[in-house]
Amino acid sequence: MDFEFLGNRPGKPIILQTNVFTNGLGGREQKFSLWFDPGADFHYYKLLWNEHQVVFFVDDTPIRVYKNNIIRGVGYPNHTLQVITSFWDGSSWATDGGKTKVNYSNAPFHVNFQDFNIDGCISMPNSPNKDCASQKYWWNNKKYWQLNPQQLKSLEDARKKYMTYDYCTDKSRYPTPRPECS
Repeated sequence: MDFEFLGNRPGKPIILQTNVFTNGLGGREQKFSLWFDPGADFHYYKLLWNEHQVVFFVDDTPIRVYKNNIIRGVGYPNHTLQVITSFWDGSSWATDGGKTKVNYSNAPFHVNFQDFNIDGCISMPNSPNKDCASQKYWWNNKKYWQLNPQQLKSLEDARKKYMTYDYCTDKSRYPTPRPECS
């Protein structure tokens, strides 16, 4: 699961791209124009991941939900997760569709983290911990299996107001919609 910050032309909003990978494949991007400048102050970016759903949050506002629909043949993240932060040059596509290139004269580039926290179940690659789905972990509590009515309203509002791209509606890229999109 990805949170990616794309481009920053002066006066233009920063685009936050989310992606979900299943069986090693992504291509499930959704993009949002952020309603704030993420470089001006600290903000919270959170993932809630359990056997029922993956929820992407920005400052406690849910912006994306990816439901577990394995029963319908839809892939769902089921491998161990690692946290990686990096800078990479997406100039060929990320900023204005590749029109704006990285200005390396502004290097070095820096990022700061504050209040960084991970709650997780320890599991090793090729040796999954069956206990990770147990109720002893807070995220497996029934109240986290779906969004509550207030969160659903916040999700709907955020998507209407800020979502700029959804792979589910990209007919040029996916003439046949992916199964999770129906």
